[in-house]
Amino acid sequence: MMRMLAAVLALLMCASSVLAAVDPLPFKDRAEELRFQNLTKQLRCLVCQNESLNDSSASLAGDLRRDVFEQMRAGMSDAQIKQWLTERYSDFVLYDPPLRGGTWLLWFGPALFLLIGGVAVLLTIRRRAAAQRGTASNRVDSVEDDW
Repeated sequence: MMRMLAAVLALLMCASSVLAAVDPLPFKDRAEELRFQNLTKQLRCLVCQNESLNDSSASLAGDLRRDVFEQMRAGMSDAQIKQWLTERYSDFVLYDPPLRGGTWLLWFGPALFLLIGGVAVLLTIRRRAAAQRGTASNRVDSVEDDW
């Protein structure tokens, strides 16, 4: 029973990897293929959101890869292709969005939240230390009053 289950699981894994294969594109040469791979690694899959366009097996990613390939063949530069995609899908499609008013929180948000958390921890430690000093001095005063 376990062997059959393992065989079925292995078969499903092989089938999913075959289904996830990227449609081959007819590159002119190795340089064009490398340019395509480099460009699609800089773009985010809009479905998976945590995978590059190059790595995603989503159908939308496949469509976008074909669009990028067609634009490359039409003579557009990488910057022009990125501009076309950001006009269509916003800066979210870029793994490295430009620094501007709408994206400053993406760039500085993590550091800002870390700073706020550090200040909160520091204030909490100081308050607890002050409270402990206050209770310790009250104990000393009460002992001295007894003498």
